[in-house]
Amino acid sequence: MSNEYEVSKRNRVRQIKELAKYDKETVHAILDSALLASVGFVQDGQPVVVPMLFGRDGETVYLHGARKARIIRLLAETQTACLNITHVDALVYARSAFNSSMNYRSATVYGTPRLIEDHDEKLAALRIISESTMPGRWDEVRDSHINEIKMTGVIGLTIDTASAKVSSGMPDDEDEDYDIPIWAGILPLKSAFTEIESDQRLVEGVAPSAAVLAMQHKVL
Repeated sequence: MSNEYEVSKRNRVRQIKELAKYDKETVHAILDSALLASVGFVQDGQPVVVPMLFGRDGETVYLHGARKARIIRLLAETQTACLNITHVDALVYARSAFNSSMNYRSATVYGTPRLIEDHDEKLAALRIISESTMPGRWDEVRDSHINEIKMTGVIGLTIDTASAKVSSGMPDDEDEDYDIPIWAGILPLKSAFTEIESDQRLVEGVAPSAAVLAMQHKVL
């Protein structure tokens, strides 16, 4: 199995081609470090983009929503969908507005969606989504009720092709601009969890688990 996605008209990066990456390791890493995905498709000739919880297992991305939600129904009926993740890592302050930019990691996935209806397959997919969002939590909480599983919609998006685009480093100014007495550099941006806050209705003596504590201050 190839470690890279085949480059085609569909997934080829056209702007600033030198930042393009097509290896699965880079694409998967960007997906796995995100909490939400922006999912796009066409409905009645009009573009639609919806943020969705997700989890990845190999070359399948599982998308989570309410079973009767419009997005689940529409994705189940469409032939193709597009998913994007973008992490902004820094503002890049150049010596000109034209060369000012951002450092970022972005991945775009194109795939074929299908509604998962088999109970066991859906339960396994929900575990993947849960572990992607809250690692270790699935085994701590009570088992899902049958009706809860029925009320939840899960779409399996098989990755047909994908690409990533990664920008990093200091500003790339024009040669003549480096002599201008204007500060230039980067301002890093970090997205991280902070301190946990306990529910006021906790049973007395119950403390957060190691899995919950491990998420404090985690940088995305």
